[in-house]
Amino acid sequence: MIYLDYSATTPVREEVIDTYSSVCRDFIGNPNSLHSLGVKAKQLIDASTKQIADILGVKVSEVIYTSGASEANNLAIKGVCSRYENRGHHIITTELEHSSIIAPLNYLSSKGFDVSFVKLDENGQVDLKNLEELIRDDTILVSICSVNSEVGICQDLEKISKVIRKKNPKTIFHSDVTQSIGKMKINLSCLDMASMSCQKFYGMKGIGALIKKESLVIDPLIHGGKSTTIFRSGTPATPLIASFAKALRLMYEDFDTKCEQVKEIHDYLLNQLKELDISINSNSCCVNHVINISLNNIKSEVMLHALEEKDIFISTQTACSVGDYSKAVYAVTKDKNRASSSLRISLSYLTTKEEIDTFIESFKECLKQLDFGR
Repeated sequence: MIYLDYSATTPVREEVIDTYSSVCRDFIGNPNSLHSLGVKAKQLIDASTKQIADILGVKVSEVIYTSGASEANNLAIKGVCSRYENRGHHIITTELEHSSIIAPLNYLSSKGFDVSFVKLDENGQVDLKNLEELIRDDTILVSICSVNSEVGICQDLEKISKVIRKKNPKTIFHSDVTQSIGKMKINLSCLDMASMSCQKFYGMKGIGALIKKESLVIDPLIHGGKSTTIFRSGTPATPLIASFAKALRLMYEDFDTKCEQVKEIHDYLLNQLKELDISINSNSCCVNHVINISLNNIKSEVMLHALEEKDIFISTQTACSVGDYSKAVYAVTKDKNRASSSLRISLSYLTTKEEIDTFIESFKECLKQLDFGR
């Protein structure tokens, strides 16, 4: 099997599975319980949270555990808009956002909120001048992802933050950093809130986090039941939290070496793709972990399943996307045909040149067969 869909989800590292299993066995107490088993579980959660906070450069009190990035995004957006509705009803975002950003914004639009989409430049990055023009006195939230999941476009969060702080210091800045954690070193200090998911950095599914500035108060989505913070109720999932900390720590070990390995694989693959009759949608402003391409007159789903028959796995759009074409590719290329025939190849430090050689050979075979079959 050749797996090239790491941006959708990553395989769980054995060490993380071991941590999860051992905590399930040895820490059976409810961390909210007052007896010794509960205290033992809470101590493990506290130690795990400190480790996560230290790695991310935030305070322990700023870590809110969620079921994943989708819940974290909903908590951030709805929590802010519910709490600060008296300040205004204006929100700014981009056309590159994950569906768990767009869907709650659509919901809020139906409730009277005004959502603006900032313009993008030719590379898909935020037009800072247009952003400044869009920010109003009643703008309560700006939500812009750090890395787009389909094309891999990186945004300069620090520059965006400076524009927001200058134009309206009361505007809250949120970013979905799900595709950044584990792929780059990111400074969260310029953000008020940041969403992430453990499954993107070789951890377990079902656990994520919203990092929220200590001074910022938001309304929770889930009420009732004691948890690690007042902003998200529910019994803390001790094994998942401990495995979150383990996955994050392991991801940032030998991090520069891992990034260099991905860059080498990216450049190797890109050079071979450039020789084929396809369009390449990713550019120099994208992370090395993602290469997005479009086929000429071949449906992307057809190619995906042709490769699947050869035990090679890539994707068309982000796994949680809706619709029959990539909104992100269209936002960058303004070409509906390219957006309708796009494929995402996502890489890892685990990807080998041998796997890329096999992929290219199989891809060429499929192109020839599918083109001949038309």
